[in-house]
Amino acid sequence: MAAPRRLHVLALALGLGLATATSAQTVGYNIRTGDVWVDARLGEINEYGRYHRDPFIDEMHGHYGAPRPLLVDLLDRRDWAPADVYYACAIAHALGIPCIDVVHEYDRHPGQGWGAVAKRLGIRPGSDAFHALKRGQVDTYRRWGRTIVVDRPVHVDWSRSGPPRARGGDGKPGKGHGNSRGNNGNGNSRGNSGNKGNKGNNERGKGHGKP
Repeated sequence: MAAPRRLHVLALALGLGLATATSAQTVGYNIRTGDVWVDARLGEINEYGRYHRDPFIDEMHGHYGAPRPLLVDLLDRRDWAPADVYYACAIAHALGIPCIDVVHEYDRHPGQGWGAVAKRLGIRPGSDAFHALKRGQVDTYRRWGRTIVVDRPVHVDWSRSGPPRARGGDGKPGKGHGNSRGNNGNGNSRGNSGNKGNKGNNERGKGHGKP
């Protein structure tokens, strides 16, 4: 094959690869909620969902009421970013409707950003419902072991460490999402004899929060 022909084929292959990578990102990821603080939190939530998938799904199911099959479908088959999944379900929770209804609303006008979706559903920036969404982010961070305050600058890097005390939707400590390890590497284990670090029947904290 001549050199120009090989270069043409290579360029075409690269172009197809880039197009495939772009199309895989179904929602964007371009949140555009209309609020800089919310957008920043969603960027961090996106990282949390990437690095700590299981506790992320636990939060979406346990607190926001999204069915697990829907969450897995959005994340895996449709390649939605975790932040998009979070905000769709958060909007649904605030409105008292199923998360799939918000997903369908997004699908009717893809690419417009979540601010436009929220407005069509009756949630406008500055409204009581929008402030409820912001408080919901605070509550989610609290369940993931981080304290933040609405509209105050904060940065949480979920790629560097997992949640110290992941919590379920009922506010109780979740199982198996911490990073703590005992002497045997299985977590803060206690056997029936009460010796720390030994294997026993009451093991806790096996880490699932690895990137």
